[in-house]
Amino acid sequence: MSTPSEPGLPEVVGERRHLINLAYRMLGSLAEAEDAVQETYARWYAMSRPRQEAVAAPGAWLTTVATRVCLDLLGSARVRRERYVGAWIPEPLPDRREWVGGPSGGGGAESADPADRITLDESVNMAFLVVLESMTPAERVAFVLHDVFRYPFAEVAEMVGRTPAACRQLATSARRRVRAAQAPVTPAERSVDTPVPEVPAVGQAVLVRRFKEAWEAKDIEALVGLLDPEATMTADGGGLVGTVLRPVDGSERIARYLIHIADKAPGLTLLERTVNGLPGLVAQHAGVTVTVAAFGLDDGRVARIWAVRNPEKLRPWTPCGQN
Repeated sequence: MSTPSEPGLPEVVGERRHLINLAYRMLGSLAEAEDAVQETYARWYAMSRPRQEAVAAPGAWLTTVATRVCLDLLGSARVRRERYVGAWIPEPLPDRREWVGGPSGGGGAESADPADRITLDESVNMAFLVVLESMTPAERVAFVLHDVFRYPFAEVAEMVGRTPAACRQLATSARRRVRAAQAPVTPAERSVDTPVPEVPAVGQAVLVRRFKEAWEAKDIEALVGLLDPEATMTADGGGLVGTVLRPVDGSERIARYLIHIADKAPGLTLLERTVNGLPGLVAQHAGVTVTVAAFGLDDGRVARIWAVRNPEKLRPWTPCGQN
């Protein structure tokens, strides 16, 4: 059993938050991120004491191992997601400070829930994570390490087992995908490319509130007015709950579908909540979270809706049942 006298223990334990943040951005799944970090620590503690003592920088060792575990998981995840029922959307994260009663875990200094330890910055908003899903595993890992976490390409190369030049090319290719999707970019990218405006969180909060009110009122005309004419709504039920298997396109079709949902589920409660760092909506039925919706804006209207209904992805949202 580990004791405080073990060499490097504070540094090893102290890396957990960093590793969870890294793995979530690489994998887009809190459950998979937890597995990756658990596997990383299992490999550390499987080493003999002399081998642990021989590691000059335990933090760097853990990051390297976690990166390689994530690369392996990304490769297998691509195969699994090809067989996934319907669309696959990254797992949404709450801002746990919004829930009545505070974060889970009893309010200790370090909650046991990884969702409490994910930094909700622009690199985890849903639009950005969806773009990351379009990248190859190597592109995604190189981009996250360099552009999000600011690792020099020499260190990235050591972690992924490629040359610095190859990693630079991978990150460049990943940036093209980000720009093509018009997704928010990271602070690192803004420092070297054309400045891009911040995500308008305040404006989004106002728009999401108006959207919520129109939905509650079953006002199709108001919903259509808040949606971009070319808007798209994508839902993720994972085959575990009923939902559309293909994206719903167009403002009027989306509005009518939302009213249809409200008619089918009387008593549905909509809550304004932060979803991956930006204003979103949570739908509850009989006190149980059934949907978490993230929004993407374009020119003051809702252009994208990502509705996560897969109950396996709603695990971090269970405290909202106490509201």
